[in-house]
Amino acid sequence: MTPGELLREARTIAVVGLSANRFRASHGVAAYLQRVGYKVVPVNPGVDEVLGERSYPSVDEIPEPIDIVNIFRRPEHVPDIVEAAIRKGAKAVWMQEGVVHEEAAGRARSAGLVVEMDRCIMQVHMREVR
Repeated sequence: MTPGELLREARTIAVVGLSANRFRASHGVAAYLQRVGYKVVPVNPGVDEVLGERSYPSVDEIPEPIDIVNIFRRPEHVPDIVEAAIRKGAKAVWMQEGVVHEEAAGRARSAGLVVEMDRCIMQVHMREVR
């Protein structure tokens, strides 16, 4: 599945590390995803709400199905997030620019998830979907 196909099929995106600070990249990207029609689910234990949506402390605690788990965390946090995405039944994990973890990516692929790594989901959406 191409990144464009994934983004055309997805409806709900969990953004792990979504900041309430509007000047952070995670906030801008998530706001864009909302504007183009995705349901954005913030995952950040330090905030209660971001972009008008309830924030959850972890992927495991999100009560609804998730299509894509978008990761804005340092690489050392990625393996735990990938395991949570697998448990959650997500279709894909998407590691933002600068986030690379080959071992976790391999684990996700072997569990049947689509993996995008070191790419900005917003830039890909703008190029391949809009």
